[in-house]
Amino acid sequence: MAKVAWIGLGVMGYPMAGHILKKGGHDLTVYNRNTAKAEAWVKEYGAGRIARTPAEAASGAELVFSCVGNDDDLRSVTTAKDGAFGGMSKGAVFIDNTTASANVARELNAAAKEKGFDFLDAPVSGGQAGAQNGVLTVMVGGDKPVFERASPVISHYARMVTLIGPAGSGQLTKMVNQICIAGLVQGLSEGIHFAQKAGLDIPAVMETISKGAAGSWQMDNRWKAMTEGKFDFGFAVDWMRKDLMISLEEARRNGASLPVAALVDQFYSEVQKMGGRRWDTCSLIARLDNADKP
Repeated sequence: MAKVAWIGLGVMGYPMAGHILKKGGHDLTVYNRNTAKAEAWVKEYGAGRIARTPAEAASGAELVFSCVGNDDDLRSVTTAKDGAFGGMSKGAVFIDNTTASANVARELNAAAKEKGFDFLDAPVSGGQAGAQNGVLTVMVGGDKPVFERASPVISHYARMVTLIGPAGSGQLTKMVNQICIAGLVQGLSEGIHFAQKAGLDIPAVMETISKGAAGSWQMDNRWKAMTEGKFDFGFAVDWMRKDLMISLEEARRNGASLPVAALVDQFYSEVQKMGGRRWDTCSLIARLDNADKP
């Protein structure tokens, strides 16, 4: 049993921290900017302690996890006043599950090493359902010995945990993930839209083509929501646009060409204007349906 701290109890972090407590039985301290959320978490899981600041949460912990919104949020809970880096013990490990830039991951890795502890960038894929069910995919950047120390605890909320390479590699891999998803969801939206216009039996079409080369996780898990127009769940459009912005900014730095990702990002901006900021990413089909209206 390890002494663990968790920072950030949003829709992802809340159940992820719960898995660490339930499956691992670790001594867990939590911090959330909204204290009421931390109080609700402790009440629901019947254990754990609430810290007043990230620094207090990190004090004495062997492993400190974070799952917050973006680069600025991450800096605010790590290197800012009362941030976790001010309370970290020598030899401890800070594991960040936020989807953020590779630059901030490298920045925090360097700051951690200077202070005598270690850092892993460990963004996740699998969405809210994956977090709730403890079956996330975790892509990690950092040093191998540090990864081997932390991975048994990370595994409490994951079905796959992989060390990709040095600091920043986890975030870069998450960018690849989101780039691939953007194209897949747009293709699926267009396919279903076409099938509807052609008057086909959509369930029969999906059952058939999902077993062939067109099959994907998105097809298996999102075609029904697309055909029913039900998007109030899952990975929000606002979050996807944030992730695509990170990917497109990195592409400008490394010279990669991302024409499809850039186009889909603009399509998501149209969905936002339709009121779909919190809709699931499969709501791309809504803009196609909306284009049909006079």
